[in-house]
Amino acid sequence: MTVEGTVSGLEERVVGRAWMVRLDPADRGGAAVRVSCGRPACAPQVLPSAAVGRTAAVAHLATHLRAAPGPRPQASCACRAEECHTHVRADGPRDRAPALRCGGPVVLAVINDRQGRWWQALECCARCAAAHPSAKIVATAPAAPARSAGGPAPAAGARGAAGPPPAPVGPHFSHAASSPAPVPVPRAAPATRTKPRRNRRTGKIAQRFVPHDLHPIALRDELIELGNLFRAYQERPEPDLEQLAELHSRKAKAFRTWAEVTGETELRLDAERAEQAAAAALLQHQQRTGQSPVGEGEVTNRLLPGLTQWEHARTVLAHVAEHTPLPGPEARLMAVMLTLRSALTGTGNLVGQDVRGLPLTEPEELIGRLVDSGWLSIPGTADDLLESRPESPTPITIPSLMPDEDGQGPFDFGRKTRPKLSGWAQRVVGDKKLRKKKTGAATRLLALALAVRTTTDGRLGPEGEGVDLAVLTSWCAVEPDELEPLVEQLTVADWLEEAAVTDGRLTGRLAERVLQVSCPLP
Repeated sequence: MTVEGTVSGLEERVVGRAWMVRLDPADRGGAAVRVSCGRPACAPQVLPSAAVGRTAAVAHLATHLRAAPGPRPQASCACRAEECHTHVRADGPRDRAPALRCGGPVVLAVINDRQGRWWQALECCARCAAAHPSAKIVATAPAAPARSAGGPAPAAGARGAAGPPPAPVGPHFSHAASSPAPVPVPRAAPATRTKPRRNRRTGKIAQRFVPHDLHPIALRDELIELGNLFRAYQERPEPDLEQLAELHSRKAKAFRTWAEVTGETELRLDAERAEQAAAAALLQHQQRTGQSPVGEGEVTNRLLPGLTQWEHARTVLAHVAEHTPLPGPEARLMAVMLTLRSALTGTGNLVGQDVRGLPLTEPEELIGRLVDSGWLSIPGTADDLLESRPESPTPITIPSLMPDEDGQGPFDFGRKTRPKLSGWAQRVVGDKKLRKKKTGAATRLLALALAVRTTTDGRLGPEGEGVDLAVLTSWCAVEPDELEPLVEQLTVADWLEEAAVTDGRLTGRLAERVLQVSCPLP
């Protein structure tokens, strides 16, 4: 039977507040993230990584929580206004879960998803907050004063904590439920209890259960939190090596403290393995972003960022070494620069300054010989090319680099990578100190060869073991006895340090000033 003229308690109450802080990708395929807030006055922030974004999002939400007033006793649940699944019964015969009835004091709660992509603050009742597994209570509204005998009725929704909640009315609730069962009052602790109840919080990390009685409590909480963070990281769609390194570093510190507390050797070994994992993840992150450690807390930003571009640079140099049409270091250096100008389509543009900037004795003759060999094609003469200016460059064609019928060429990098590789080679060959020392083509070729054969900290060769002299003489197109003077020239030009030729290998390291043009070996 429907009762006419009745007004539910929820309709008289104000809707609770709710706002959300989100973490979304800032650009497709990049590591940057955008932090946005549901409050109208908050502008989005773009941050470099997900780890930094999460820290900023949590701090932003905490600022709002500190500035916001406490929960209002007369507020209705914000989640009810959004028709969440705890309040709305799904239509269907198999739905046996009853919709939630609100009850308990009004609280200000924070809920979040497992992946750490959003955080929502909302005013709701204690029952609704308990229905969310991730909910954390920030504040609880004070109980409204009870109605005195014969006194005026309290404001709508300002009932005491012991009073029954009003019957919810809506499309999924019946008006007949006008007399719901009273909400049980939380039982107070007995006056005789002197010791607080033990917190039996527990968790799992690295296939180990964290004991609920582990002390200090801060260590137990850190281990439980780390376990949850590692599980959340495994569910990420894309890796974040910087965040992974931070997690492993925290795990190493926590496990070392755990080992000191319990005396277990296995925990100490786990801490050492976590330190190694943190160092490996950080190094991989630095390599992918074009960085490498130089000293305590320092990194180098490389001109070519990432392992892929470093490998492309080595591929181009290897191709030129096998397909140079003329002998000699000058022809080899010219072939490198022209190949990088026309690597993808076999065609490119060249101006006179590009050729005059190279250490060539007779550039006109060299261009003519390359054209006569069929390796290079230009519309005019070599003199026309040398006189061309940037506003009217000379088009060049290298037939051996043109794609075949299937559209495949000798290189598989993209259009955006080609100018980066060309700029990198120009930076190495045109180094200011190499030009001031008037070094020749062979010395510039040696600088290119050493730039792609180093470790991340600049030591020559794989694992810093040096580079085979036969490889260097073949690349520079010089005789073996001509190599040592070239090494001396690079040392004088502050390109090499601690250089030494022993047992058929060149050892040493690149100078710190040229680490940014190096392409470390994997």
